Amino acid sequence: MELGLKGKSALITGGSRGIGLGAAQLLAQEGCDLHLAARSAADLEAAKAQITAEQRVKVFCHAVDLSVASNAVALARDCRDVDFLVNNAGSIPQGTLDTVDDETWKRAWDLKVFGFIDITREIYARMRERKSGVIVNVIGAAGERPVASYIAGSMGNAALMAFTRALGAESPAFGVRVVGINPGGTATDRAVKRLRERATKELGNADRWQELVSKSPFGRMATVEEIGALVAFLCSPLSGYTTGTIITVDGGASSRRA
Repeated sequence: MELGLKGKSALITGGSRGIGLGAAQLLAQEGCDLHLAARSAADLEAAKAQITAEQRVKVFCHAVDLSVASNAVALARDCRDVDFLVNNAGSIPQGTLDTVDDETWKRAWDLKVFGFIDITREIYARMRERKSGVIVNVIGAAGERPVASYIAGSMGNAALMAFTRALGAESPAFGVRVVGINPGGTATDRAVKRLRERATKELGNADRWQELVSKSPFGRMATVEEIGALVAFLCSPLSGYTTGTIITVDGGASSRRA
C-alpha cells in the first residue's frame, strides 16, 4: 500500500533495535528518510547498514543518552524539521514499590517519561509553526492495565498516555497529530533473549522459548514488524483524522477479564 510518505523524514528514538528499528524499516520502505537515536553508536551504524542495504533513503545516526535532558533537547533541535517524531526510547524495570529504589525509578523515568516530554516539547513547537507533523508515542500496555509488580512502569506509561491524549486533543488546531501505541508482549531481540534464558532454566532447551508464550493471544507474541507497520500507517495521511488516542496492540489481552 502506498502510504504517501516518500520524501518525508522521521526521528526515531531507540531506533537501533527492537520496535524502533522495526518502525524505521517500515518507514524506510515507504521512502522516508530517517534520523535514528540511541546510546550505542555501533548498534546505530549496524541498523543504518541494514536499512540502506535494502532501501534508497538517507539515514542519520545520533549516539546520545536521552535520559539527560540537555541531550534530548539538543537532539530535538538538530532534528527540528522532521515530519514525524517516533518516541520509543527507554524501558522501565520490573519491581514493586518496595523493591524499586529512588535512583532506579528516577533514572528510568528520565529516559522513558521525561525524555519523551523533552523531545516532544521542541519538535511540537516547530510542527505548530509549520502547521504539520505527526508524533507517535510508543508507550506500553501496562499503562492501561497497571500491576503492582511493575509499578514504576505502569505509572510511567499511564502518564505518557495522559500526555498523548492531552496534547493530541489540542494539536489539530495547529495541523498536528499526536497518537500513542501500547504494544503488548513483543518479540524484540531483548525479549527473545530473556525467554531463551528462561527456557534453558525451565525447559532445558533455549529453542523451546516459544512454549513459554503459547498461552498468549494467537499463541505468540507480536512481531516488531506489526508494531512498525502501525507506526508507519499512523504517520501517513491515510490516518489523517487520528489524534489524541492510544491504540493497543496486544492481541486483546488487556480486554480479558483474567
